[in-house]
Amino acid sequence: MKKTKLMAMLMTLLMIFSMLFSFSTNIQAASSNDKKVAEGAVLKKIKKTKTLVVGTSADYPPLEFTTNENGETKYVGVDIELAKDIAKDLDAKLVVKNMSFDSLLVALETGKIDMVISAMTPNPERKKSVDFSKIYYRPSGEYFLINKRDRNKYRNINDFKGQTVGAQTGSIQYQLVESQMKDSKVKGLGKINNLVLALQSGKVAGVVVEELIAKAYAQNNSNLLAVRSNLKESQSGNAVAIAKGQDGLVRAVNKTIDRVKKEDLINKKYLPEAAKYMKTEKQSNTMLKYAPYFVKGIWYTIVITIFSVLIGVVLGTVLALMRLSKITPIRWIAIAYIEFIRGTPQMVQILFVYFGVGYLISNLSAIVAGIIAIGLNSGAYVAEDIRSGINSIAKGQTEAARSLGLSQAKTYRFVIIPQALKNIWPALGNEFITLLKDSSLVSVIGVSELMYQTQLIQTSTYKGVLPLFVAMIIYFILTFTLSRILNHFEKRMKHND
Repeated sequence: MKKTKLMAMLMTLLMIFSMLFSFSTNIQAASSNDKKVAEGAVLKKIKKTKTLVVGTSADYPPLEFTTNENGETKYVGVDIELAKDIAKDLDAKLVVKNMSFDSLLVALETGKIDMVISAMTPNPERKKSVDFSKIYYRPSGEYFLINKRDRNKYRNINDFKGQTVGAQTGSIQYQLVESQMKDSKVKGLGKINNLVLALQSGKVAGVVVEELIAKAYAQNNSNLLAVRSNLKESQSGNAVAIAKGQDGLVRAVNKTIDRVKKEDLINKKYLPEAAKYMKTEKQSNTMLKYAPYFVKGIWYTIVITIFSVLIGVVLGTVLALMRLSKITPIRWIAIAYIEFIRGTPQMVQILFVYFGVGYLISNLSAIVAGIIAIGLNSGAYVAEDIRSGINSIAKGQTEAARSLGLSQAKTYRFVIIPQALKNIWPALGNEFITLLKDSSLVSVIGVSELMYQTQLIQTSTYKGVLPLFVAMIIYFILTFTLSRILNHFEKRMKHND
């Protein structure tokens, strides 16, 4: 009997894996077909919608970063100015999508953005998946960003022997550390501000970044020092990344870059403009100034939590009833879903829904994808809570209800579920609180919830710990308030007894 059950579970899991594999194959096939038949589709879309969507990782001052202007987030920097000129030449409105650096090319390939302008170097690996424009900016070299107290300790790559060195995940700097600093351990993080935080907290001995970025952080943080490294560079400079098969768009971007170079706009306009914003932020970078950022983050966090809870409760109830069903195929489908969702990381599920499902549904926004992914994940856990609650009700309750003439559906609705809900309320409450905190994971796809806004504040203020501390306090207030509300309803349930 046990062997039969095990085989049934394995067959059901195999069926789900086959469906997922088929789904991913269809995505890949659709992607391949688009490359063949959708020649020049991106430029046509830009001209039709009059909108240019540019992806960037806005934590790289002075190339791309954020500033607070009248309580609103404004993207500024050299790359943003270039994006504005490209949009102007294309007669389009510029829309900036801010996300992790290592997610940019995936977003480009899946059509979430039209191009990437984020200090990206056209190395051979990247050229296999996307096309690049002409080089618009050539960095003068790589620098070590170190703590000022270590000024006499770390001067070149040999000094970092046995130490951990930080670099942005997916960047040229990460590859340079891996290839040329073999006696050091590389620590990769998606955001520069997190690397700087790791540096200040002693998690890494130094961070490898471009000269402009290193000097920007050193100028705005008196505890940091920028030191020129002796890393041998093979990079050619920064270029605009564009999806394969968009030759017309590449030519249009190159035309703008030629004009920018001819007029020397980077040195005469872009860099001075970025320096102005950096100076302004340094003069008034108190947390009070960024209160609108936190308010916006709180709003998005609450919205994500509410809708995810609704999806999770509805789906969890259905899955629980499916798992308790006497129909074997329905029961094993529920078991397979619950085990699969609980056995895979939630962040992977969020990325899959946004980039995978979102590839087939082009208008799937980041916040909707995040809500769906978190709700689907929550449904698996809620299902187990509800199932355990139903199993905790004595069988005599069901028998009594059925003997009184109630149907099975009414028995569950009026007798079993209300009692089960009372028994599992503490467990459900913990799940709701967990959902509120897990909403921070959707920041990886660019949803403006609390953690995303905190990262923007870290970039703008060059402060790593203080914005995180404020975010922790806000999360505590939210979870404490939610727990008080849940406790109130729990007491009312006991009072009804």
